[in-house]
Amino acid sequence: MDVDARLELATRNALEIVTVEEMRALLETNPNPSAYIGYEPSGFVHVGQMITASKVVDLQRAGIDVTVFLADWHAMINDKLGGDIGDIRTCGEYMRDCFLALGVSRSTKFVYASDLINRAEYWERFIRICKASSLMRLKRAMTIMGRTEDEAELDGSKVMYPPMQVADIFQLDVDIAYSGMDQRRAHMLARDVAEKLGWKKPIALHTPLLMSLKGGERMDPAEAKMSKSSPDTAIFMHDGPDDVQRKLKNAFCPPETEANPVMDTMRLLVFPMLGSAKIDRSTKFGGPVEYSSFEELKEAYESKSLHPMDLKKGAADAINKLLEPVREYFTANPENLEKVKALTITR
Repeated sequence: MDVDARLELATRNALEIVTVEEMRALLETNPNPSAYIGYEPSGFVHVGQMITASKVVDLQRAGIDVTVFLADWHAMINDKLGGDIGDIRTCGEYMRDCFLALGVSRSTKFVYASDLINRAEYWERFIRICKASSLMRLKRAMTIMGRTEDEAELDGSKVMYPPMQVADIFQLDVDIAYSGMDQRRAHMLARDVAEKLGWKKPIALHTPLLMSLKGGERMDPAEAKMSKSSPDTAIFMHDGPDDVQRKLKNAFCPPETEANPVMDTMRLLVFPMLGSAKIDRSTKFGGPVEYSSFEELKEAYESKSLHPMDLKKGAADAINKLLEPVREYFTANPENLEKVKALTITR
């Protein structure tokens, strides 16, 4: 595969690459570069992570070694699952299952934060990062963990989170830091620190965030993103066909295509992963229809030739199709999912 083909795979469907020129140079000079993406093990995985999992697959196909970083200590700092590190690690094993079910290579490295924090050089990096950053900058970056700056006044551990996330990048020695757009501040902090300390500057790769089914503030995608904390407005990997149909039937779906979570689902999941959208509607309303591109679907919806209820049904059918291999995986490997279900019942 030539550099252009590898670059197209590595960057397609991305919202931002900092920078494309650095990515091209990396692929031209390194046949096997490295990347990482980090997750807090903190509960059920929702379909928004199909976006990141499919990008991990893209990176792997482009010849890039990807580490999936399971940030157990970060989740503890962030008060997830009651701060119980054992429960958080149980959730990490379930998350590993989810990514394997979504097609991530079985050769993928899954690394826990616990694997890094017992090394003296990790904490040396952490201290150097703190010394190269102002407290104000670190507190601003706390939005990566869904926290406000003021929360550091109540719990000082919260301000440790951003420099730990940056330390992870350098300790793993990766060429590319990948995430959704909600983690952008951590990656920009890492690039700034690298310049100051003369360390290897990571390329930052960011993909879009899937909108909550309740809609949200279009000016702040991170606030509007799908979240496990709102179960009726998120579609989870373990949801059955009826759950998916119900949740999308009740989803916010305005006449406009902007800030429309059902259209967002079509744009970010259905078309990139299935290539087209089939909508099985009654002959009374024009019969079944298939759209070969999101632009074609958008035009039909804006012209009102496609009804919101038909759009919702088409989205539900497509998501159920995408979830079929995940359901098959968990039917064959139910143990970790059942453990996390037990945790969420008692937490």
